[in-house]
Amino acid sequence: MAHALRMARRGLGNVWPNPAVGCVIVKEDRIVGRGWTQPGGRPHAEPVALAQAGEAARGATVYVTLEPCSHYGKSPPCAEALIRAGVARVVAAFVDPDPRVGGRGIALLRDAGIEVTVGVREDEARMLQRGFLSRITVGRPMLTLKLATSFDGRIALASGESQWITGPEARRHVHALRLSHDAIMVGGGTARADHPSLNVRGFGVVKQPVRVIASSGDLPDLPPEGQDFGPLWQISGTDAPALMAELGRRGLTRVFCEGGGQLAASLLQAGLVDELVGYGAGVVIGAGGRPAIGALDVARLADAPRFALMESRRIGPDLFHRWTREA
Repeated sequence: MAHALRMARRGLGNVWPNPAVGCVIVKEDRIVGRGWTQPGGRPHAEPVALAQAGEAARGATVYVTLEPCSHYGKSPPCAEALIRAGVARVVAAFVDPDPRVGGRGIALLRDAGIEVTVGVREDEARMLQRGFLSRITVGRPMLTLKLATSFDGRIALASGESQWITGPEARRHVHALRLSHDAIMVGGGTARADHPSLNVRGFGVVKQPVRVIASSGDLPDLPPEGQDFGPLWQISGTDAPALMAELGRRGLTRVFCEGGGQLAASLLQAGLVDELVGYGAGVVIGAGGRPAIGALDVARLADAPRFALMESRRIGPDLFHRWTREA
């Protein structure tokens, strides 16, 4: 299952609105097939792994990071493909909460005489599928808020100069994180001031993330969709929950927000930020600099948004830290 989870991560940012699933087929202690959800969401992980395994799948054990689907969509049910292949056992990380599945895939397998085990490395699998689960259960994508700041929490000088607070290693790491998300989002003020590219560079990307501008005002000319730039969506309105719900309706599962300060404050105020990722540099700008986050309506410290530290390490001369929203 650990190997299947590694396979699943390859699909993050490339498969929305589908989940990024990994599948490994084992027979006689040897991997005979493996696969992950392909760009665009199909084919699914199971048929990719079955095609690689061929006849060796008969009597094999299948490890999959999410319950095999049971419904007909743009591709046939994976549960039926596993049955036709004659596998002996399926180990699934957890039950798919999608109402079109919801345990039906497991029931199909068991009715066909296949042994099914559920719950192996479930917590890891759920964390990996956090975006898909958020869209299915609460109707919005997972949101990661990224901040690159000076030691004293500033993102720019008073003049707006910000290139570069952090070093090249940190900036490359940001592109790697962009790659694992379906969309990159900024506010209209940031779009007008910075003309950001909002794409992934340096990784040979075939499918670029969607560029989302949260603004009802006029926008600067930004590059059109093409090989180097993803689709450009402008979402009007100032209501953060409505913004995120609209992105969920459009199928997004993982959104990477890179500013500005007012948009970040609105999302935090509404309790919509699932993860914080920060890059801290050893430079001090002072109170005259621009704060990373706009004003929050917090009257008591107990009411301030709180996050739990998940990871902290050095990247080049800078410090990277990742936090998850506390329940």
